[in-house]
This record gives sequence, C-alpha cells and structure tokens, in this order.
Amino acid sequence: MSFISINYLIFFPAVVLLYYVLPQKVRMYWLLVAGYYFYMSWNAKYGLLLFASTAVTYLCALGIDHFRTAEEKDAKNPTGGKRLFLSLAIVLNLGLLFYFKYIGFTVESINKVLSATGLSLNIPATDVLLPVGISFYIFQALGYTIDVYRGEVRAERNPFRYALFVSFFPQLVAGPIERSKNLLAQLREERDFDAENARKGLLTMAYGIFMKMVAADSIAAVIDPVFASPGDYSGMMILFASILFSFRIYFDFNGYTQIAIGSARVLGIRLTPNFDTPYMGLSVGDFWRRWHISLTSWFRDYLYIPLGGNRKGKVRKYINTIIVFLLSGLWHGAAWHFVAWGLINGILLIAEDLLKPLKVKADTGLNIRTDDPFYMWVRRFITFFIVTLTWIFFRAGSLPQAVKLIAAIFGDFRPAWFINFEFAKLFADPQAMLGVLVPLGIMVILDIFKAKGKDLTSLVFDRQIVLRWIIYICMALFIIYWGFYGKGYEHTQFIYFQF
Repeated sequence: MSFISINYLIFFPAVVLLYYVLPQKVRMYWLLVAGYYFYMSWNAKYGLLLFASTAVTYLCALGIDHFRTAEEKDAKNPTGGKRLFLSLAIVLNLGLLFYFKYIGFTVESINKVLSATGLSLNIPATDVLLPVGISFYIFQALGYTIDVYRGEVRAERNPFRYALFVSFFPQLVAGPIERSKNLLAQLREERDFDAENARKGLLTMAYGIFMKMVAADSIAAVIDPVFASPGDYSGMMILFASILFSFRIYFDFNGYTQIAIGSARVLGIRLTPNFDTPYMGLSVGDFWRRWHISLTSWFRDYLYIPLGGNRKGKVRKYINTIIVFLLSGLWHGAAWHFVAWGLINGILLIAEDLLKPLKVKADTGLNIRTDDPFYMWVRRFITFFIVTLTWIFFRAGSLPQAVKLIAAIFGDFRPAWFINFEFAKLFADPQAMLGVLVPLGIMVILDIFKAKGKDLTSLVFDRQIVLRWIIYICMALFIIYWGFYGKGYEHTQFIYFQF
C-alpha cells in the first residue's frame, strides 16, 4: 500500500479514528494489526519474513538480557551467552537479507568470474522476489538487539509491543530506521488525541505528498527517457537530466519521510528526522551528515565505530570508511554500480580529509573569510556538482552504462549550454517545463528557509488565518493539478521501496 494511493487515503483515517476511540490498553494491538495489514497488502507472504525477523531478535534480546543479568550478579564468571545470542540474531537476520536480496547477484557474479577464468560451472540463477522494505526493518531490529547487548536498553518483555516497534506502519518500508530509545520508548507511553499534533502532522503529510507527487514525479516524467536511451541525447542534456535526478531522488525519498513523520505525528509519535537540507552541505562529508541520517548514523554506530572508527590512526580510519561505504552501496542495491557508488563516496570523503590541511592553508594565505555567504554558496554548488556525478552511478542501469554517461558529459562539457537555455529542449512544451521548474523552485526556497533555522510548519501556522488558508488551498491545487492531472505525468513507486 503506497502513501499516495487511494487505499492509504482510506486506511490512514480509519486507523487514526479507531486508535483514539479504542481504550488505551488495546491501542497497541490495533496498531500492530494495522502494521501487518499495511505490509502484507503488497504480498501476504511478506508478513512471514517480518514475523521471522521480529521473533528472532525478540528472543535473542531476551537471551542477551538473561546472561547480562547473570554477569551483573557474578562479574567474576562472565559467560559467552550474550555474544552467542547476538551472533545468532545477526546471522539469521543477515541470512534472510542475503537470500532475498543478494543471492541472485552473488550467483551471477560467481558465474561471471568463473567464466572469465575459463571455468564454467553455470550455477543456476536464483530469481527471488525482493520483499519491500526488508533492509529497513532488519536493520532496525538488529540495531535494537545490539543496543540490548551493549546494555544501552533493557530487552522489551512484551512481545506485542516489540512487534509493533518493528512493524510500525508509517516507517516500516522506507524508514526512518528508528532506534529503540526513541520509538520503543514512546510505544510504552499512553497518549490522548492532541489537536496540535494532528494539525502539524497533516501539514507535514501534505508537504510530503507535494514533494513526491508534484516535484519528484514531474521530474521523473522528463528525465526517465534520457536514462532509458542516453545515446539519443547530448552530454550536456545527460548532465541536465542528472542534475534533475539529484533533486528527484531527494524529493522522492524525503517526500516519503515527511509523510511517514506526519502520519506518526497524528498518532502522537515523533519519528527521527531523516534529512537536514542535504544540498546545502558545504562538502561531501557535510552532505552525508545531512542525507538519510538514520542509515548513516546506523552504519556509524554499529559498524564504523566497532571497526575502530578514527581511534586507530588514519590508515585504519580510511579503511573503515571504505568498508562502510562499500557496504552502504551494497545495502542500496545488489549490483556493481551501487558498490561503485559507495566506493566513490568513500574515496571522496578520504580525499577531503587528506586535503583539509591544504585547504586551511589556502584559505589563510588568500585571506578568505570562510563564513562569507558568497564563498559558502560556491562550496555548495561545487559539492552539489560532485554529488550529482556520483548519483549517476546510482541511477544508471549498470556500471558500464554509468561510465559511458560520465564520459559523454565530460566529452561534451559546455557551461554556456545552460546560459543559452538549450536545456529547454528537454521539455515537450512550456507547460511541461513549468510543471518541473516551478515545484522545484518552491522546494529549493523552502530548503533555504529551513537551512536558516526556520520551522516550516511555524511559517504556515504563524500566519493570519486568511493567508494560512490561501497556503492550504494553493498546496491542494498544486497536488490536484500537477499531481493528478499534469500532462503526461505517471506516478512512480517510491525509489527506496526497492531497498
């Protein structure tokens, strides 16, 4: 069930209404049922995988907690029980993830390597349907288990509450990847209907719907033909489509996140913010601190730091960085172009760290004010351009195609192309161009406001009632016209559902 479907338009109000009508004691069970119904609406069999991951991590966390309690009583006789149960949870969950997401990729890669060496085993290909959102809820469940192992939280005794933590429908299939200290803690609290939460939640949902249906999908309709047949377009047109894709993936993913955060807010639950104006970043490292925050922090806390982080010298720090970004690329997709995308970002972060002393010397020697607005905007544009080039590896259908796209761009690099408005040829007519550039401009302006510390909901709610309703009506008209009736627009599935 997609957030932008008629089904969700019926499902969500029904869930909210019954949630607040039912007694406090049964609300948790109602949300649990809603979560499984929401997830199984894609494929009823998916519910078994969700249940399996939940059951394994629930029982393993109880086992970890049991042995930790025993160690606390007798510190002189530690047991290996905690590590055994943690290992069991990791192996079984990553085993599920590997089979459903990576078995086909692994078999294909092995066959290619063997073929290149003159061997030909022809291992039969395995075509497994990828369950929607499996990477998200498995990482969330594993994060909880590791937190219990570290003693940061106690194991949740109530199996229904823990199952709800894993299957909470707003963030189940595309995040944010929640931590038990945030979401599970809130699920233990009783709450009544709060008009302010409902008002802000609904506005946040509308903002996300606008971002997805109006901004992201209008861009997709224009750029998808370019990536489908890049040989029919010039290098500069490919670059322009790549720039638009940078915005498309941001609007698409952040649109989902905003709808998720807004849906949870109506239910009185605060989810973790997942984006912080990433394209306002001053460097690639700064971009990654602002992009997909829940995943980036997950890799930091549960992989980078345990590997040693930056505590064991620069060489080890750089190796750890490469490992994290390689796995981050693989997490995003079982294909070599995703691995390359992760590797390139890891190399860029290492390069920034190595060049940092030279940059500081250059800024000092040239008497550059690093807080000067013009200087900061130049850095943002350079960072955006670099990130856009890396997104090509993400968007391309394969690694060879990504290399060809990059080669086409630099083989036909003409900055004057933008000044001459040749990019207008990408659009079928002026209406199509406005359908892309107007929503894009609105979103960029809102991000600039947010980067300046403005609360977007307050910018609306602090207005006079007449102006406030003008904003509501304009947003609704944008969604209805551009979102539903825009010329040639077809709504696509959320990009991150495939991960």
